[in-house]
Amino acid sequence: MMRIDPSLTPGSLRRDIERLFDLSAAKIPLLEKSWDPRLGAPVFTVGGRYTSRGWTEWTQGFQFGSAILQFAATGDRAALAAGRGGTLRHMAVHVSDVGVHDHGFNIVSTYGNLYHLAKSGRMSASEGDLRFYELALKVSGAIQAARWTGLPRGLGYIHSFNGPHSLFADTIRSLRSLALAHRLGHVLMAEDGRRISLLDRLLRHAETTARFNVYHGRGRDLYDVRGRVAHESIFNVDSGSYRCPSSQQGYSPFTTWTRGLAWILCGYAEQLEFLDTLPVEEFQGRGGKSRVMARFLETARAAADYYIESSASDGVPYWDTGAPGLAKLGDYLGRPADPFNDQEPVDSSAAAIAAQGLVRLGRFLRAGRQAGDGARYLAAGLTVARTIFGEPYLSTSPRHQGLLLHAVYHRPNGWDHAPKGRKVPCGESCMWGDYHVRELALLLLRMAEGKAQHTFFGQ
Repeated sequence: MMRIDPSLTPGSLRRDIERLFDLSAAKIPLLEKSWDPRLGAPVFTVGGRYTSRGWTEWTQGFQFGSAILQFAATGDRAALAAGRGGTLRHMAVHVSDVGVHDHGFNIVSTYGNLYHLAKSGRMSASEGDLRFYELALKVSGAIQAARWTGLPRGLGYIHSFNGPHSLFADTIRSLRSLALAHRLGHVLMAEDGRRISLLDRLLRHAETTARFNVYHGRGRDLYDVRGRVAHESIFNVDSGSYRCPSSQQGYSPFTTWTRGLAWILCGYAEQLEFLDTLPVEEFQGRGGKSRVMARFLETARAAADYYIESSASDGVPYWDTGAPGLAKLGDYLGRPADPFNDQEPVDSSAAAIAAQGLVRLGRFLRAGRQAGDGARYLAAGLTVARTIFGEPYLSTSPRHQGLLLHAVYHRPNGWDHAPKGRKVPCGESCMWGDYHVRELALLLLRMAEGKAQHTFFGQ
């Protein structure tokens, strides 16, 4: 279980954050110089060098988004040029990609970050540039919302690349696309001129995910532990009935793949921030704002509590809470995570994602009537950040293209690289881990500076 350090503040991590961005500054051109776009998007490193594995090209936005975040944090104009140029050259095809549930990853990380930097005056952009970014965000949100499976009783979800029967936990982060497009006044146009609200689909997807992918300790099955997360939920698309949990990248449907847990935690926490900015009138006919917010908060808190309970003492989780080799590690939750053990890998990318969720949840609660709980979650997020902002997680080698070490991609498929002489993958990075550790660092940097909080929807 995580040992939360309540003495931590964003300011106390300032030197670690600055060091992270100093290292990051060299990693971005190191990758750009060697990356061959004909091979597909970079996904994870092997021996410190980024490689591609074509699946859905869901990591492309993290490559260019990382460069944009580097500029946002440091003012590095070479990084901005790399991020903006890569977005213009390579991301248009992703805007119109009807085959994936990953628009929140690819499009918001690129066009979304550029749009907010331009709107805030942090970078120069013409009126045409702004309209271009807006159009990309509008189209992306509508296309993501169109990937829809309707269910009885007003439920429904954006289905995964597995097909209409499949609801992934990670898709909660793609609600970013719907939120931004809705904020820009966009709707999804359907048959006979029917106008579909993107906010409505956002809320329905979130409710369906909270009901079927997140456990709340109410006895829905024998393994109903509050805060546990199923990576995938399977439905009968003819009847709309729920069939069973499943998992693509976890150990089993009845254990918790910790990156899926982290997506849930971060996704609901950042949507709480977004929904809080909307007027009460937007929730008419949708259960009311207070009820919707309470449901999002209930889900985020369940995931946060489970993450804290299921991570090692330094806040880093192993890749799955039920991975069979954990039983051979003794009291593995009572001590810092060991990325070099011979049984099961840790997943630093899950830590980076979850830390951001904990910080955002903590800030949200501290601003309301639950300041004490908010302080605890914020301290938990800072505890995780302190761990992954230093060795052995921060990549200090000038030859290693990754920034955050000891990430895991797809353990069941054996896609992750284990160094010679080791039985378990370690020492490697992934695009989403590198992006999210930068996003976490930028969030904390803004807090340390007392500036407006970094959010996916801007100021």
